[in-house]
Amino acid sequence: MPEMRYEVVVGHWDTLARDATAVRREVFVLEQQVPEALEIDEMDAHCVHAVAYDSAGVAIATGRLLPNARIGRMAVRKSARGSGVGSALLARLMLTAQQRGQAEVVLHAQIHAEPFYLSHGFVREGAEYMEAGIAHVVMRYRFKES
Repeated sequence: MPEMRYEVVVGHWDTLARDATAVRREVFVLEQQVPEALEIDEMDAHCVHAVAYDSAGVAIATGRLLPNARIGRMAVRKSARGSGVGSALLARLMLTAQQRGQAEVVLHAQIHAEPFYLSHGFVREGAEYMEAGIAHVVMRYRFKES
C-alpha cells in the first residue's frame, strides 16, 4: 500500500461530530450492520474524540475516549486500513488519557481486531462476549510509571 498522509485532530463532539459520525456510520452501521440506535449514544457529548483526515481533508478514521478512560468507537474506513492511521489514532487517544493522569485505558475490542490491540501492548481480560451481534473481548493497557 502506498504511504498515506493523514492528520489526527483531537477535540470535542461539538466540532467533530459530523466527521466522526460519517466514519462510524460507514464502518459500523453499513459495513458491520450495527443498529444506528446503538452506534450513536449520549456518551459522545462527554468524550474526547479523535478524527484522522487524509490529505484531501476527508475523514478516514475516528475513535473516542470516555471520561472513565475507556477507548471506544475505533473505526477506519476500508480505503485507509493498513495505512497506520489506526495506530496513530490509538496512540493519540492513549496519550490524551495519560495526560489526564489516568493510569490505564480499557477497550472492548471486536475479536478480529484483537491482534491489532495486542500489538500495541494491550492485554486481554476475560472471555469473549457478544455486543451488537459481534464477538468482543475486554482489553487493558496500563501506563508505565515515570
